[in-house]
Amino acid sequence: MAYFVRTGAATFRATTHVGGAWRTDEQHVAPALGLLAHVVETDRVARGRDDLAVSRLSYDIWGVFPIGDVETRVQVLRPGRGVELVEATLWCAGRCAVSLRAWLARTGDTADLAGGAPAPVPGPDQTPPWDPATVWPGGFIDSIEVRRTAVEPGRATVWVRTDVPLVADEEVGPLARTAGLLDAANGMAVRADPRKVAFPNVDLTAHLFRAPLGGWVGLDTTVVFGASGTGVTHAALHDEDGPFGTLAQSLVVRSLVPTEGAAPIGA
Repeated sequence: MAYFVRTGAATFRATTHVGGAWRTDEQHVAPALGLLAHVVETDRVARGRDDLAVSRLSYDIWGVFPIGDVETRVQVLRPGRGVELVEATLWCAGRCAVSLRAWLARTGDTADLAGGAPAPVPGPDQTPPWDPATVWPGGFIDSIEVRRTAVEPGRATVWVRTDVPLVADEEVGPLARTAGLLDAANGMAVRADPRKVAFPNVDLTAHLFRAPLGGWVGLDTTVVFGASGTGVTHAALHDEDGPFGTLAQSLVVRSLVPTEGAAPIGA
């Protein structure tokens, strides 16, 4: 079974594999992020723009949404010969749940200028297996394979992959398959016990300096909590060929076990 089953030209039905980690009756946003990247890529191909590659994926998460039917919409906000800005949105129960703005840039040979990438990290074969179900519940967590080297709370190198297709009976490219795993960054290097502290992310932005391979996705991750209810998860992105980009997520941090006389942060 896939994460989504296509039910129309722009509609899909989510399966139990998208079950959330904060609440299992809601969708984990990770597969939805992959679905919107797939919509952008499908639209790019349909418009004959094989000369363009995605250089940024910037998602805003508008709220939680149930496991069920979703609709996607896509439009080119800024057309151009060299760069384009494309927006895709995912709708559930009549409201926008996730939006994506993607910059696409014309490809070219800059091999003689390449440099400055982060250092490689030990690959998945050199990283021990780790069971994320020891920390998180849900269908999405059950669907992924994880390998992890934890340095300290909020600091870890993680490799994640899945054999669950993003969309049933449909070819999905490496970019969308990778995008569907990026949201794991915040949950695989936890700084605090999620039974005691909530730290959901409200966005995710990935900048890419080359196209990912698909398959294993490496997340060299650092999680920072501030003193006033917000935080940031940052990760250098890797595949088995090395680094390919960076990721950042804005967090809303709140205590689930308030001290006596104090309200939870964000309550």
